[in-house]
Amino acid sequence: MSQNNSTGAWLSQEAHDRLSAELAELIAARPAMAAEINARREEGDLRENGGYHAAKEEQGKMEARIRYLEDFLRTAQVGEAPSTREVAAGSVVTIAFDDDPDDSQTFLLGSREMSSTTDLTVYSPESALGAAILGHAEGDTVTYEAPSGASMKVKILKLEQFEG
Repeated sequence: MSQNNSTGAWLSQEAHDRLSAELAELIAARPAMAAEINARREEGDLRENGGYHAAKEEQGKMEARIRYLEDFLRTAQVGEAPSTREVAAGSVVTIAFDDDPDDSQTFLLGSREMSSTTDLTVYSPESALGAAILGHAEGDTVTYEAPSGASMKVKILKLEQFEG
């Protein structure tokens, strides 16, 4: 397998730009959030001030998203999807499960952040299925352990480059 799992997730330029804009908006909203918290603090006793606690909780969620986006964008691989010779992050994969070879499923192997840029289902390369098929080629049959503990077998029917 040629996939290096220490590198970041693959993103299209469109997804990277969208996430960068979201990060910029969140950072720009910090002063307004601080002002909201200060205004709520002025309302009185903090132990019984629901508005203050709600604003602090919202600030925590916002800061967590900022930290996530900063880290995610710092390590993301941006650009064209990889070639389709073997399964990699950014591949569109069509598989069939061994228990029902007539029922195929097509999905994008990539970050959940890509789900807003495509109608395809997105599976993470770190998921049980994603990790199992990484580095395999069209026609390969792969066995992996599902989260339920069941042994699953899939055949890779088709690989395509993501055109998002």
